[in-house]
Amino acid sequence: MAKCTTKMLEYENQMFLDLFHEDGLIITARGLGIERILLNFLKLYCDPANLVLVLNVSSQEEEYLVEQLEQTGVTPLPKVITNEYSTNERHSIYMQGGVLFVTSRILVVDMLTERLPIDLVTGILVYKAHKIVESCQEAFIMRLYRQKNKTGFVKAFSDSPQSFTVGFCHVERVMKNLFVRKLYLWPRFHASVVSFLDTHKPDVVELHLQLTPSMVACQTALLDLINACVKELKRCNPGLDTDEITVENAIGKSFEQIIRLQLDPVWHQLGAKTRQLVADLKTLRLILQHLTQYDCVSFYNIVNSIRTSERTFGQNSGWLFLDSADSLFAHARERVYGSSQKAKKVKTDKTKSSAENQEPILEECPKWKALGEVLKEIEEENQNADPSIGPGRVLIAADDDRTCNQIKEYLCDGGHSLLMRLFIKAQAVKAAGQTKPDAAPAESYKGKAKGKGKSVKSAGKAETKGSSSEVTLTQMLDEHKDDMPQQDQAKDSSEPIAASSSDGYFGVLKSPVTILHPLHGCSDVHGLTRTLNDVKPQFVVLYDADMVFVRQLEVYKASHPGVPLRVYFLMYTGSVEEQKYLTTLRKEKEAFEMLIREKATMVIPEERDGKMVDDPYLSRDTTAANATVNTRKGGIQKETDVQHKIIVDMREFRSELPSLIHRRGIDIEPVTIDVGDYILTPDICVERKSVSDLIGSLNSGRLYNQCVSMSRYYKRPVLLIEFDPSKPFALQFNKYISSEISIQDVTSRLALLTLHFQKLRILWCPSPYATAELFEELKVGRSQPDAAAAMAITAESQVGQDSEKYSHASKDLLLKMPGINSKNYYRIMNKVENLAELLTLSEDKIGEILGSETNAKSLWDFLHSEHKRTESAVSGGSKASTSKGWKGYKRKR
Repeated sequence: MAKCTTKMLEYENQMFLDLFHEDGLIITARGLGIERILLNFLKLYCDPANLVLVLNVSSQEEEYLVEQLEQTGVTPLPKVITNEYSTNERHSIYMQGGVLFVTSRILVVDMLTERLPIDLVTGILVYKAHKIVESCQEAFIMRLYRQKNKTGFVKAFSDSPQSFTVGFCHVERVMKNLFVRKLYLWPRFHASVVSFLDTHKPDVVELHLQLTPSMVACQTALLDLINACVKELKRCNPGLDTDEITVENAIGKSFEQIIRLQLDPVWHQLGAKTRQLVADLKTLRLILQHLTQYDCVSFYNIVNSIRTSERTFGQNSGWLFLDSADSLFAHARERVYGSSQKAKKVKTDKTKSSAENQEPILEECPKWKALGEVLKEIEEENQNADPSIGPGRVLIAADDDRTCNQIKEYLCDGGHSLLMRLFIKAQAVKAAGQTKPDAAPAESYKGKAKGKGKSVKSAGKAETKGSSSEVTLTQMLDEHKDDMPQQDQAKDSSEPIAASSSDGYFGVLKSPVTILHPLHGCSDVHGLTRTLNDVKPQFVVLYDADMVFVRQLEVYKASHPGVPLRVYFLMYTGSVEEQKYLTTLRKEKEAFEMLIREKATMVIPEERDGKMVDDPYLSRDTTAANATVNTRKGGIQKETDVQHKIIVDMREFRSELPSLIHRRGIDIEPVTIDVGDYILTPDICVERKSVSDLIGSLNSGRLYNQCVSMSRYYKRPVLLIEFDPSKPFALQFNKYISSEISIQDVTSRLALLTLHFQKLRILWCPSPYATAELFEELKVGRSQPDAAAAMAITAESQVGQDSEKYSHASKDLLLKMPGINSKNYYRIMNKVENLAELLTLSEDKIGEILGSETNAKSLWDFLHSEHKRTESAVSGGSKASTSKGWKGYKRKR
């Protein structure tokens, strides 16, 4: 494996020095190498004299960073702390120092329990800082850190400028959560970046290709259909933000996010037509992607599936009946079967069947021919290459794994052979009577296009992967093994290329040595970077345009100035592909321009860094500033304030609630408890459920067992149901609640739950903020819980005042009798020795014990009514048990 160098570029040095001298948040353009800056900070602090924590890094990124540091000879390497380490082992690792990757949940618990010496922490590095919001675990960690450590550093990194444009003053709020005062912006158009990268430009060859007339007609028809759906969507929903819902945004990848953000809060109020329009837009966008991304057979299959599917045909919002739809179907067929006199008209079934039975005229993708010419040119150059440098390798970067697979098959078998094989497969499926298309072609195609196979390390494996991931519309045909051409057998003798990426296709061609790698959908986010460093290609073919990879190539070339690099840029002129690429560039430029304006007008207080003793942002007092104060107390001694405490289950630190509880000035003690999630007082136990968790727990019966345990060991059990007011939900399918109890109905199950557990209280909270405020109110004037007592309570333990005296089984039996309830059962258990004695009491005596004649009559009638004796009558052994006292069931401890 090639040794990776972490030598920084000129502008990267400036980034590093700015952030090193003064803490802050650095935002770079995507692809400029933010991970290289983080890597050099890790290299700087990998010393036992330091204790540096790294937050918000995924396991793949941890592995990549540690691997890069190991290749540069850094010791000691950073350690990754997971739940596999015990508490004592984690404390020992903290005391050893160095750089530590710690998950947020573990770090919060260790900070609260003081296993981590916060005052000894040198600093914290926060990756992907755009995800830091006020209620997240990372923001909680930063508050705990700054409350006890006023000298350590905080350095935050982000390469997503568009994420800071969402919401009001988002970048300022992120800086507030991170306790930093400086904002460093490094766009691609930064003067230092431009001047340096321009001096190390790779040789770029732009190949502007023309769409075929049929592809242009299909693209025009699809854009017309998308425009019609967008207009209809706006007409049906006047409240939508019309600036965001445009055809230009509709062809981008973030369009579904835009739609979801605007429609999710009112989704339950939308009509069927609006929902169908959203689904149709998703389908049309998928077809538009297939037009330029895949072959003509796959495109015709997905288009034809929509027209032949009865479900899709009957449920569409009306676009199938427009003239543009007819044009789309006609020209999609024309790409496969060739033009005819009736190509622009709707053919009858007879004409259509005769056209499909004729010899197909398969239209090859224009990019395939251009790619073949490029590889031929590279092969000729390699023959005349400088012997000291040797023949150059070729890296072809395509959008996804499916595109890479088709390119590989084209290079090995040829375009016509590939298309004929796909066509024959489609016809074979149709002839076998399996022509019924998928009910949801959009979802099936999307999932298949992003599906990943196993890594391919040799040409033979690459061919196996190619044949297995070939996708036709129906996706129902078994794999067919075709005879491999001699070209494939020649590849097997070539030496395999050692590479660490598991997503690439290596050894596709022997001359020139060609590697294929997808741009998106990779199992390793740094797979393309690894491939660049391992293969060191002299020629890169950008089969699909990608802004991030273009910049990665610029950085790679600047980092290897002595290595020749030529980039071939393939793009369809006047296509949706070109517009999508230009829109991505424009949106990032606009995001940086907005951040620059916001930075110029931003007012940052001096105490923002949290290093002042009386920092108001670190204050945990929730008293309002305008709260009235009673000054007429005379000589009355002031009451001493009691510090409130809540016991929190360890598993609850995945949610936002513990952070917000701590923010309100309440101490939280993380322990592992079996009963409940939050212990507010010695009597109040809370089980928190989201709506989805509530429904799942009701279905599985788990909630019943939890309520049994809470009711048994706590006087005031509480079921807390949290919901998001911006996301609709319904507990019943029908508009009106039925008057009859149904075990399948969620509302009926909740009603049965409240009837069975009369002490149980159900609280509905619209957000974690409301829950934290409610907890604070519930604790007013009540004693604090004991962690040891809460931990001692388990599902099998016997804890509580009643448990010490009586058996739970006896109590449950008594509560099932008529006239006995949770308010009077203890009177019977105190005054009556056993069930046999209860049977001998008169109705008046029972009424005297219960204090209610009505309840006494119900119980006496139940005990003395004549019941029909069944075959399964109790035996003598059970008769003996009736004479046993209530206390006889007490569990020995």
